[in-house]
Amino acid sequence: MDLPVQPPVSVMLAKSVKQIPVGDFAYEPKWDGFRSIIFRDGDEVEIGSRNEKPMTRYFPEVVEAVKQHLPERCVVDGELIVVGESGDRLDFEALQQRIHPAVSRVKLLSAQTPARFVAFDLLALGDQDYTGLPFAERRAALEQALAAAAAPIHLTPLTHDPELAQRWFHQFEGAGLDGVVAKPRQLPYQPDKRVMFKIKHERTADCVVAGYRVHKSGPDSIGSLLLGLYDDAGELVSVGVIGAFPAARRKELFTELQPMVTSFDDHPWAWAKQEAGTRTPRNSEGSRWSVGKDLSFVPLRPELVVEVRYEHMEGNRFRHTAQFNRWRPDRDPRSCTYEQLEEPVNFDLEDVLNT
Repeated sequence: MDLPVQPPVSVMLAKSVKQIPVGDFAYEPKWDGFRSIIFRDGDEVEIGSRNEKPMTRYFPEVVEAVKQHLPERCVVDGELIVVGESGDRLDFEALQQRIHPAVSRVKLLSAQTPARFVAFDLLALGDQDYTGLPFAERRAALEQALAAAAAPIHLTPLTHDPELAQRWFHQFEGAGLDGVVAKPRQLPYQPDKRVMFKIKHERTADCVVAGYRVHKSGPDSIGSLLLGLYDDAGELVSVGVIGAFPAARRKELFTELQPMVTSFDDHPWAWAKQEAGTRTPRNSEGSRWSVGKDLSFVPLRPELVVEVRYEHMEGNRFRHTAQFNRWRPDRDPRSCTYEQLEEPVNFDLEDVLNT
């Protein structure tokens, strides 16, 4: 492979801001997938990841699509996504399952849950390095380069209108997207620099604390608190964790929680509950995403309630790690149900991809 921009390349990053900035910006949807840089030199294709490790072997169907729809020699930044079974929203969990060590499994999943690639930046085309050019010029060249492209290769929507970007922020979440990205139009491509801006959804929920894991620093410090919400059947479902505490607070929490430690005999997340189909933290103990990690936990009586900040849900769980907001001693744990969660407006993913 001989390109003006050679792999590996660190992706250009964005820093979080509370509101959509106004000025000389281009606005795009924020996709919820695997950030990827695709390198193509004729029949040679490499899919690089955010951590610069190649993902080429996991997405053979994308490799073939790149050969059909991308220019002969190019370097394109974008996002790998998987469309859910419903066909109208993204499925990040299905995308995660695509990273599998077995070749036979990779081949099967490439047919069952094929990935798509959404392009949003151009780093090189032919013999020209585009990274030093302003984003506005890179985008114009990308539009021309992908003019004849078709699914599963897509060009991300773009607008210069902050009011339309604000509408996208609310509407597109219903298709499983993550928010909006604002890019300065005169910005050159700067690998591993947080020079763009991302605006993501943030909400709060009252959750039951039903267990904890110890911190790697020692057995007398809290690493994370395990959160649950009650479903319509009255079962406490594992929805995620919070864990960003200062070192001193980790030790304080450990001491404060000891009187609430209980056994698994009557705990809602005992093995019997998992075997009966209730999602518990123990479901992930054998996950390949957790190799080498101790995911055992100490059960607590489900009596404490904590308010957390979260971005959005992935199925019945928080998509990302939630953040501690405050304790809620005034809340009855049994009142912490899924009904409190805000539902995004439904929006068809194909309408986003064809905007």
